[in-house]
Amino acid sequence: MRFSYSIIRLASLAVLLTACQQNKGNKEAAKKGPDSAAVFLLRKDTVNKQITFPAELIPLERAEIFAKVSGYVGTLKVDIGDKVSKGQLLAVLEAPEAIANYAQANADVQTARSRYLGSLDAYKRIVNAAKVEGTVAAGELEKAKSLMMADSAALNAARSKTNAFAQLKDYLTIRAPFSGIVTQRNVDPGTLVSAGTPKPLLVVENISTLRLRVPVPESYTAANTGTPVINFTVDAQPDVTYQAKLSRKAGALNLANRTETWEFLFTNSNNQLKSGMFANAVLKLGRNAPTFLVPSSAVATNLEKRFVIRLKDGKAEWVDVRNGINLGDKIEIFGDLSVGDTLLTRATDEIKAGTALVSKFPRT
Repeated sequence: MRFSYSIIRLASLAVLLTACQQNKGNKEAAKKGPDSAAVFLLRKDTVNKQITFPAELIPLERAEIFAKVSGYVGTLKVDIGDKVSKGQLLAVLEAPEAIANYAQANADVQTARSRYLGSLDAYKRIVNAAKVEGTVAAGELEKAKSLMMADSAALNAARSKTNAFAQLKDYLTIRAPFSGIVTQRNVDPGTLVSAGTPKPLLVVENISTLRLRVPVPESYTAANTGTPVINFTVDAQPDVTYQAKLSRKAGALNLANRTETWEFLFTNSNNQLKSGMFANAVLKLGRNAPTFLVPSSAVATNLEKRFVIRLKDGKAEWVDVRNGINLGDKIEIFGDLSVGDTLLTRATDEIKAGTALVSKFPRT
């Protein structure tokens, strides 16, 4: 009996102790309240950054010269590295059939001209004779006129054919389209060439001025360069800095890599640089007006969106943003934000929208 009574007393004591502990925990939770979070006030600031982009040097002009007619390379006047002037003779092709066709066309013109002059003279005589009534029948007059007109048309056709063969004959002489330098030679005297040859006979480039083409990522395309002149270096001369001036922008993005091509011109007066060289272009980018800059940790990204967390009326609120220029420790953002908004210094998707938080500003 005494043993049963002791068990009941122990059970009552355990229940009482558990209740006290629960009440203590509830009081501590109520006393603790919402969590605090480090925050800052959103401000606008000037954005300026110096970024290095990979670039490429290409010639101002480049022409791949192909044969327009079939023939053999008779004479080759230039080789790689030779400087040429506009209109200078580069090569002469030999095509005996083209020469023969031109000679035949010339002979056809002479024959057609003789026929036309004969029919024209006959037509004029009949016209003069027809002035005396009853001398020439009306049908004879029309017949002479038709023959004269047919011979005139044949003469014009022969002349057009001759002009066409003359043009083909001119294609046998290959001349430089502009002043520059020969950078490729893919034929030798005696090589058979035609309009369908896959490789060009020669390649001529104008490298007196080089185009420096820089692919600029989409997020930087709206930035202001500040000055049209930029510095760049090349791998062959890493210790030398060159300057180029902005000439034009593509005005559209390359869909393959989401970049816009910016083209700068470099005066290559002493031919110190070569086309095809890779370069490192240094661009100083900025905005025309101040924009929002936040710590990089204030922007969170998940599978669905990129956002910052704004604290409004003590509750967390997700605000979608788009990134701009990345300054390393800070990043430019765009979104439905206002100056003076309270943002969390470290955003994470673990803090859900609507979570109660207490602002914790940094000590000044």
